[in-house]
Amino acid sequence: MTAVTQAPGWWRRKSTPERRTVGRTERAVLLRGAVVLAVVGSAVFSAMLVGVLGHSGVQHLDRPVEQWFDAHRDRDLTGVSAFFATVFGPVGMPIIVLVVTVVWALVARHAWRPLLLACGMVLGVATAQLLAPIVRHPRPPVGLMLLAPDHTFSFPSGHVLGASDFFLIGAFLVASRTHRRWVTVLLFALAALMITAQVVTRLYLGYHWLTDTLASVGLSMMITALAIAVDTHVTVRVPELADATR
Repeated sequence: MTAVTQAPGWWRRKSTPERRTVGRTERAVLLRGAVVLAVVGSAVFSAMLVGVLGHSGVQHLDRPVEQWFDAHRDRDLTGVSAFFATVFGPVGMPIIVLVVTVVWALVARHAWRPLLLACGMVLGVATAQLLAPIVRHPRPPVGLMLLAPDHTFSFPSGHVLGASDFFLIGAFLVASRTHRRWVTVLLFALAALMITAQVVTRLYLGYHWLTDTLASVGLSMMITALAIAVDTHVTVRVPELADATR
């Protein structure tokens, strides 16, 4: 009987978005940060897309960058790059997201943040799947690929987009609740490091051009901006604003 009466309360608490009180200034900083991130991400993505479609701009760096990585291949680097490709690939990344989402949702008081992370990841996958057949950007030659051949289109890089979404959105969802500057700096520095590593490994292994990877970073910045805006709108309560509306 006790379990029956407690279960609905547990579920309601888990499924109800958390509420947090912040000052008007902090709320403005969050929303302003989302706007800046969206604008920068849009600019990066647009520059890569225009370059790929018009064979101009940054696209002229694709071949020299690919040649540089091809000339600096090493057995140890290949092993590390293959590891990253597996972990953040179409098999490893969904498993990581599923485990993190489930464990976080069970441990946390509210399931809002892990659910938002999962939604951001799904949006990223859907965006990549939608854009690839539209842009139709060919990958580097199969002979340059160090692992299994891949004949799909390469714009944007799904590996980079998945890793960027996971680390950027995850960093925000954790840092926004700690209110410790050093934690925020550490989390976003780690995110930048992991994203850079993923960009480098995709170029090193010969599966993407520079424009593919940078376009994914730009897309991820836009998706992260959306996550920040949604989270702020749903969870943030500002006492001054609430009093003013009474």
